[in-house]
Amino acid sequence: MTPLKTVEASIFRLKRTAKCWNRLYRETRMVAVALKSPSHPVFAHVVVTRRCNLACTYCSEFDTFSKPVPTEEMFRRIDLLAKLGTTAVTLTGGETLLHPDLEKIIVRIRHHGMVAVMITNGYLLSVDRIQSLNRAGIDRLQISIDNLNPDDVSKKSLKVLDQKLRWLAEYAEFAVHIHSVVGAGTHNPEDALAIARRAKELGLGSSAGIVHDPTGKMQQLDERSKQVLDEIESFSKPLFSFARHNPWRRNLVEGKPNDWHCAAGGRHLYICENGLVHYCMAQRGYPAIPLEQYTQQDIDRERKAPKSCAPYCTIFCIQRVALVDQIRENPHAALVQLFPAGQGSDSTANVPFPVRALTAAFAPGRTGVLRKVALRVLNIH
Repeated sequence: MTPLKTVEASIFRLKRTAKCWNRLYRETRMVAVALKSPSHPVFAHVVVTRRCNLACTYCSEFDTFSKPVPTEEMFRRIDLLAKLGTTAVTLTGGETLLHPDLEKIIVRIRHHGMVAVMITNGYLLSVDRIQSLNRAGIDRLQISIDNLNPDDVSKKSLKVLDQKLRWLAEYAEFAVHIHSVVGAGTHNPEDALAIARRAKELGLGSSAGIVHDPTGKMQQLDERSKQVLDEIESFSKPLFSFARHNPWRRNLVEGKPNDWHCAAGGRHLYICENGLVHYCMAQRGYPAIPLEQYTQQDIDRERKAPKSCAPYCTIFCIQRVALVDQIRENPHAALVQLFPAGQGSDSTANVPFPVRALTAAFAPGRTGVLRKVALRVLNIH
């Protein structure tokens, strides 16, 4: 490597590290705001186009003909979400990279101080597109890969996408997460494990979801798929990982229902291509109110409304929000559920320090010095 290339590589590593710390700060702030108040949407999924360039047989979220949502309309929806207090927006489809002004939409999200995430099948990624996403300010990108070789169920294969992953590992300044769906009908569940290992080799994050039916309910896994899911979750490295500390997933894998409150429609919003607010991708049609008419009263009502689909739900992004709400409402019980102690151990001894600190600062009734310092540092009013 020439001296110039060495300097360029060093500058890139510094820029990537700086963006990583900035992202961590803003995501910590997002969790802190959610702990402080239950009255705003934490996540919103926003469809930028329903059209996809693939046709995976287990997917119910695409067509082959829809036009992208007009850019000005996307701007309006992002502005409305910001007005409602939303802290993170995930752009989804269809295939997000088919939207001609995707980067402009990302810039609009970041303009409002919200965390910007996108989901893609990765087929349209190139070095130039990755660098364009860097400039736009995307925070996280999730790329879905289901098998090692394309088959009749899914074309999202490692064989096709491995070069894209290498480009992401080399050029992306944002966090990259590789997601596989276990039980999606692909012929070999071990494929998901090989994909997770490849992601780890490249320094990328990985996770595995559980296939669900069109209503969001889990489809039963065979024993090998359960083992694969456990092995993939063991790759998780952070001090706190929702994949590792998810009591609901453990029950679902064993075919057991979960007793939890889903706050979709309040804490999580799904905005379809027509601009209607739904609970989630699997419960389209409820409440189906236009975003421009969605009010704080709607948020509060739907947040409290019981959802009959919750016991067997596999939509884990909504469960993340429910976890935060449980910690806020009953910190001790929630943390004991998340981090069960060994026999004879302190009931909260296994709780990671970041979780302890945020809970201590923002749980109800906390008014001490730690809370005041955290509010100031995280710029929360």
